[in-house]
Amino acid sequence: MKILTLRGIIDRRILVNFTVDPDIARKIVPDPFRPKIYNNRAIAGICLIRLKNVRPKGFPELVGISSENGAHRIAVEWTENGELKEGVFIPRRDTSSVLNSIAGNRIFPGRHFLAKFDVKEEQGHYHIAFKSTDGTTVSLDTEQAETLSSDSVFKTLDEASKFFKNGAVGYSPNGNKFDGLKLETFNWQVKPLKTTAVQSSFFDDESIFPKGSVLFDNALLMTGIAHEWHSVGKKNHCI
Repeated sequence: MKILTLRGIIDRRILVNFTVDPDIARKIVPDPFRPKIYNNRAIAGICLIRLKNVRPKGFPELVGISSENGAHRIAVEWTENGELKEGVFIPRRDTSSVLNSIAGNRIFPGRHFLAKFDVKEEQGHYHIAFKSTDGTTVSLDTEQAETLSSDSVFKTLDEASKFFKNGAVGYSPNGNKFDGLKLETFNWQVKPLKTTAVQSSFFDDESIFPKGSVLFDNALLMTGIAHEWHSVGKKNHCI
């Protein structure tokens, strides 16, 4: 699969981040990827992103589409032509857009489960929740903060920002291959959030993540980010 370059605005993006026992993460992440370890922990999370005016590059904004989306991610690295690469493995994607759902694994990388989103944003407070057609649920209540949580595995906001900016390439499963997509942002900036409640049926599933193996770490906010999506082609599953 090679999609057209897409352009649009990230109206709001919240990165909800967890730390995971590295041994558990290694069981989840397929070859040729391996978990990226940071301060002795693997890093996983959910990207809750509202996209606006997404359209093929060169097309006017009026033909663009807008949607709420969620992507469960695990930070990974791999070796390509003798060079160490990094990005994210995306085991599942969810979307409010029927078009995105139909186009998933056809035009857009990865199957996109159609989901009903409940979003409330007011004076720096964010409530974002969704329930997907297969029963997967996510719920987040968070608000803008001055500093990154002192309990975070990241020592500073800049440290966290650099880690996630470097994970711009995402691979989604498609049969026995992985489709890749690169996010290029033109004004990258993250802000810290203080989270009061977070739930994900994916991360709560103890058949995948045994009790105590995954812990909430932090949440970060991005708004008003001009961006493009670029195809990076397929990667084979190593057997």
